[in-house]
Amino acid sequence: MLCGRWRSCRRRPEEPPVPAQVATPVALAPPDGGSKRPGLRALKKMGLTEDEDVRAMLRGSRLCKIRSRTWHKERLYRLQEDGLSVWFQRRIPRAPSQHIFFVQHIEAVREGHQSEGLRRFGGAFPPARCLTIAFKGRRKNLDLAAATAEEAQRWVRGLAKLRARLDAMSQRERLDHWIHAYLHRADSDQDSKMSFKEIKSLLRMVNVDMNDMYAYRLFKECDHSNNERLEGAEIEEFLRGLLKRPELEDIFHQYSGEDRVLSAPELLEFLKDQGEDTATLARAQKLIHTYELNETAKQHELMTLDGFMMYLLSPEGAALDPAHTCVFQDMDQPLSHYFISSSHNTYLTDSQIGGLSSTEAYVRAFAQGCRCVELDCWEGPGGEPIIYHGHTLTSKILFRDVVQTVRDHAFTLSPYPVILSLENHCGLEQQAVMAHHLRTILGDALVTEALDAQNLEELPSPEQLKGRVLVKGKKLSAARSEDGRMLSDQEEEEEEEEEEAEATEQRRRAKQISPELSALAVYCCATRLQTLRPNQVPPQPCQVSSLNERKAKKLIREAGNSFVRHNARHLTRVYPLGLRMNSANYSPQEMWNSGCQLVALNFQTPGYEMDLNAGRFLVNGRCGYILKPARLRQPDTTFDPECPGPPRTTLTIQVLTAQQLPKLNTEKPNSIVDPLVRVEIHGVPADCARKETNYVLNNGFNPRWGQTLQFQLRAPELVLVRFVVEDYDTTSPNDFVGQFTLPLSSLKQGYRHIHLLSKDGASLSPATLFVHIHIQSF
Repeated sequence: MLCGRWRSCRRRPEEPPVPAQVATPVALAPPDGGSKRPGLRALKKMGLTEDEDVRAMLRGSRLCKIRSRTWHKERLYRLQEDGLSVWFQRRIPRAPSQHIFFVQHIEAVREGHQSEGLRRFGGAFPPARCLTIAFKGRRKNLDLAAATAEEAQRWVRGLAKLRARLDAMSQRERLDHWIHAYLHRADSDQDSKMSFKEIKSLLRMVNVDMNDMYAYRLFKECDHSNNERLEGAEIEEFLRGLLKRPELEDIFHQYSGEDRVLSAPELLEFLKDQGEDTATLARAQKLIHTYELNETAKQHELMTLDGFMMYLLSPEGAALDPAHTCVFQDMDQPLSHYFISSSHNTYLTDSQIGGLSSTEAYVRAFAQGCRCVELDCWEGPGGEPIIYHGHTLTSKILFRDVVQTVRDHAFTLSPYPVILSLENHCGLEQQAVMAHHLRTILGDALVTEALDAQNLEELPSPEQLKGRVLVKGKKLSAARSEDGRMLSDQEEEEEEEEEEAEATEQRRRAKQISPELSALAVYCCATRLQTLRPNQVPPQPCQVSSLNERKAKKLIREAGNSFVRHNARHLTRVYPLGLRMNSANYSPQEMWNSGCQLVALNFQTPGYEMDLNAGRFLVNGRCGYILKPARLRQPDTTFDPECPGPPRTTLTIQVLTAQQLPKLNTEKPNSIVDPLVRVEIHGVPADCARKETNYVLNNGFNPRWGQTLQFQLRAPELVLVRFVVEDYDTTSPNDFVGQFTLPLSSLKQGYRHIHLLSKDGASLSPATLFVHIHIQSF
């Protein structure tokens, strides 16, 4: 039950004396395309001003950008003094934001010829002089060659130090870093003094549309020298006023009383009201010692307002339960008891009609925790199988190169097993070549026989298969074609859709399977799912069915509980309809509701579907395996997602405020967002819902709502909660600002910050939502 203290705390605080309109923070574009060199305050705070590698990056380097065998262009690259962005030269000057990339958007920095681009096109440059910067999301790799090996190493080491320091920064440090970077940009004459005109420019940069009279009053309140300029301590005072969080102050004062500090018992009371029923005085004392900035207060086991804000902005104050960020689930159950992160047409970087095929797409999928990837195999020249989307203009890559990529990158993020889903269109000879490459390249990592030949009634567990690679393909059996060889593992529907387009000879080859390839299908034997009759003989656990989304939805509607029971023991792969020419996705939630494990999506296509996928696999150490709810694992379960029963849980979310939302149009200073927040519930059909707040006019810096949204849930164990911020528009669809998705079971109660992500899943730090969450089960 909610105590009186909680009720009083969640009331809407007094409206703060802040601008009537506020705007979203812009990307940290370099001043004038990188021509100005603001102070080194930001890098000093990072402790890297004396680092030789970072100093070399600040001076800049002329690096050769490599795109093809003939496209090698020398460009200037230079680290900005914010320590967060790198400016680079372009042949044709563009808007400032098009001349930078951010350190926080880097996925990895690889030395030598460790990318597809450098392996193909970097032969003229020694590996010691080469590096690849791989980015999160859809941005292409940056393949570079330096003049010397030492210069290349300076960039590799320097970027590693910057990324490590950025990862170690608290949210409060990121915010301070962020605001001072804008401060230097707004200081147009770089004299370390701020005129009122420059202050107005700063406010627009950070998404604040403030009334001139009100802005000038704040300016004059800090202008103690009365010279129409702010400098030194006056600037810091102005920034402190700008970054005040009245709603946090109200909550803090509710618990701290008149002395304006929290004792350990008072902090414990706050934690209990947060829903942390098991919190102890020792935990409260530990939080004080971890987050309190004032040494005197820390010695007396007291927490000041600054320490309280540090705590609420930390991972421990976030909506995501920190205990769920590592592997915490039982990993010793059969594979069929887990949702498994799965990719469709993994080799594509764009659409399935004319997009680029690349081994880098596999690297990116593995970096996102994917554990089941698809290899669409076709006859290639010179006896070497190739991978591409058949009968389209997509480019082609070698099967051998993809297997090497699996060997090199499959286990960098997660140690749990990888499944190679083979869609095989090759003849017998090249199938034998495929089997040879799989065995020789993957070696002992490849599963070639059952782990326990005596126990074939149950699939092995992820723990048993750590570091191993499974092949999903057809198995030779009694069902044979006229030449004694069974149909290959084409997705059944795709086989039907493509059959008319295939040449007769190629179709004949594709309907055969070689003994060499058949032998590698041990635990994932591809089988056509016929019907789900209650009295039919159940298939073996190693048999895997592949269904397109339309067939899967039909089964869910017509055989709901039977399908759930089937999936308790067997793996089922679901993939998008072939009609999705632009590689669009379907919602994976409907398939998870029925216990389908391998719900394959186009990882190259951002959207809410991939947000749901990222949210589902956000927890359990992002290892790519999520234990299914108990009702989906029991062989005799009565659960039917179409009839889940009465409501069992009430979720109440009070949307309070947002902080430093990103500016959508960085090139237009006066473009400021009108944000609204939408909370979406994704679960069984009866639970699916969406509710939103009103929009706040012209305020992306610190908008306030204080609105309560409530949801009734029937199957809470399957629910994903998606928080979305949009820029309201009266005449056109709203623009996406940021989002965060997570399982309800990992959502912490109480006052929480939600750290927003971009469309591509990159951090939008320091952008956050501040909410109060209450979950009541009955």
